[in-house]
Amino acid sequence: MLPLQIHLTLPPWIGDVADEGRRYVDNEARVALAIELSRQNVDRAGGGPFGAAVFDDDSGRLIAVGVNRVVPQSCSVAHAEIMALTIAQQRLGRHRLNEDGRRYVLATSSQPCCQCYGASVWAGLDQLLIGARAEDVEQLTEFDEGPLPADWVGELARRHIAVERDILRERARRVLADFGATGSCY
Repeated sequence: MLPLQIHLTLPPWIGDVADEGRRYVDNEARVALAIELSRQNVDRAGGGPFGAAVFDDDSGRLIAVGVNRVVPQSCSVAHAEIMALTIAQQRLGRHRLNEDGRRYVLATSSQPCCQCYGASVWAGLDQLLIGARAEDVEQLTEFDEGPLPADWVGELARRHIAVERDILRERARRVLADFGATGSCY
């Protein structure tokens, strides 16, 4: 019989890093959490150097987090952004996060790859916050971020998703450089 479900998990240390009781009220604090998740994922050998978090923009409430779990979960779509968005959607019980009229933000340690960019379009986000750029990822690691539309920021803006880049970029680049120095690649 073919399997009828999938099962993806985050590492057990997530609760040590993500403080569900804290209010993350500014963009720097939100991206700092995503970068710390990526740092811990590298340091604890949980997967690739990527972290993401979904927030209720109005309250600063943390809804969900994700880290890259591609290799440990044997799943090419288990990117940090996909994990965070999927958990947020399950937690809130809807496939478009903002259909309740509230604003939702995805903070990422690095610019979403082509897969995660596509997921961002459909997830019901209002804002995307980014640490490192795709060129940082490709320069400092062996990851291929895939093709994006030439005006990907404009495409998101046309869908009412604001983009803010280069938030704590150097901190995010350090995590990528540390991962790249290990010689690990997928």
